[in-house]
Amino acid sequence: MIIQTLLGIYLLLINAVGFAVMGIDKKRAVRGAWRISERSLFLTAWLGGSLGCYLGMRYFRHKTRHWYFRLGFPCIFILETALLLWLYVRFGQG
Repeated sequence: MIIQTLLGIYLLLINAVGFAVMGIDKKRAVRGAWRISERSLFLTAWLGGSLGCYLGMRYFRHKTRHWYFRLGFPCIFILETALLLWLYVRFGQG
């Protein structure tokens, strides 16, 4: 039970970070300032923040012209969701 709670807190935090980094990068893009690398944006998504990154992308209208962001974030989210469901079915019933 404690692991599920910690995982839930982690996922909330990493998705908040994902949403925030999309907003920060958008603001920097508008100002012409130093940017957050695309690699870092995808790393945030792969670490569990794919939903937050996707929602941030849509909300801030940032990186929406890049097909690899439009398709990448949802695909990562589907893979992460499938992994979580598999883990729950495999280990969560005890």
